[in-house]
Amino acid sequence: MDFELNDDQRAITEAIETLLAQHAGAKRAVELGPKGDYDDALAAALSDAGFLEVALGEETGALEAVLVVEAIARAAGVVSAGAEVLVAPLVAHRALPGPVALVVAGESAPIRFGAHARTLLVSDGDEARIIDVAAGAASPVKSNFGYPMGRVELPAGAGESLGPGSGPSLRSWWRLALAAEAVGAMGAALDVTIDYVERRRQFGRAIGSFQAVQHRLAQCAVAKEGSRWLTYEAAHHGAPAERAATAAAHATASARLVFNETHQFTGAMGFTREHDLHVWSMRLWALRLELGGAAGQKRALARARWLGGS
Repeated sequence: MDFELNDDQRAITEAIETLLAQHAGAKRAVELGPKGDYDDALAAALSDAGFLEVALGEETGALEAVLVVEAIARAAGVVSAGAEVLVAPLVAHRALPGPVALVVAGESAPIRFGAHARTLLVSDGDEARIIDVAAGAASPVKSNFGYPMGRVELPAGAGESLGPGSGPSLRSWWRLALAAEAVGAMGAALDVTIDYVERRRQFGRAIGSFQAVQHRLAQCAVAKEGSRWLTYEAAHHGAPAERAATAAAHATASARLVFNETHQFTGAMGFTREHDLHVWSMRLWALRLELGGAAGQKRALARARWLGGS
């Protein structure tokens, strides 16, 4: 694996960041949050620019899709980027009508983007299924996680089966998407925290000048960077079960560290809606709950390493 982006990857990164600067950001996320709205304008802009098909390109693939998902998460985009840009194209081998929501069969908990989804991609044991969602079939659920949430009733065995073995593939790409989104959110959470500690003064100096603060933020940065490179490596190799689970396990553990430390350093201000930290930190907590939570990622890693399962 090359640790430097090639010319095409740099161009993709620059292009998506330019688009996101115009259509996303903390202010936009805060605007959409209270009503649990989905950012249809951003979704349309991403589609028009071709970013939803990057995983299926002749010269691009999973790694480029991860770069796009990470950038959208860092810009707090309120779109189902992980599912649409990365998971659906590489499991269904085609673009699916969005928004796309990912769900485990038999679970009744609210799911991200469930209330707005036109398509469900369902993990059902050894197979994955695609279910078209009729308008009004989902129930919105109020949430503080920073994502629009909803609950959808799944008819048993409904939808298009993607065949034997598609279930493990779905879960691996899903784990990789979670890791990529966590990396983006962690990066932004650290950015706003560093900005805060550079401005917040105590004992006559910026709190960011204290060595203990610097050491703990450095630990967060190392954890985030480790998650990033594990995610890139797994994408480069096509998301084999062990590599995808390793990336997800490391990213969810890092997300908890970053959540705790960024809120510690921003104090009471970091828990208010006036400060932008919550835009990303609450998403980190939501990402940690999917696919069995942080413990579920570790169990998946153990199964993949020693039992050959997913």
